[in-house]
Amino acid sequence: MLTTIALPVAFALVSAAFALSAWRLLVGPDVPDRILALDTLYINAIALLVLLGIYLTSALYFEAALLIALMGFVGTVALCKYLLRGDIIE
Repeated sequence: MLTTIALPVAFALVSAAFALSAWRLLVGPDVPDRILALDTLYINAIALLVLLGIYLTSALYFEAALLIALMGFVGTVALCKYLLRGDIIE
């Protein structure tokens, strides 16, 4: 009963957060703001996949969310190392 109300509201709010993060990624004033927006985008994508997995009662979406989390973390670390040192692999 409660999930019939909570899930659509959660989808709407996370989708709005996704859109605002995408806007910051495109318009961001400098590179660190864009990296933070990209980090927030993949977190919002994880939240959308988890909500979709709950809605469809499928465990496959949770595994996809874990993969996106891993790739997003590695990508964020690589971008930050590139900005700080100019090289990713030493």
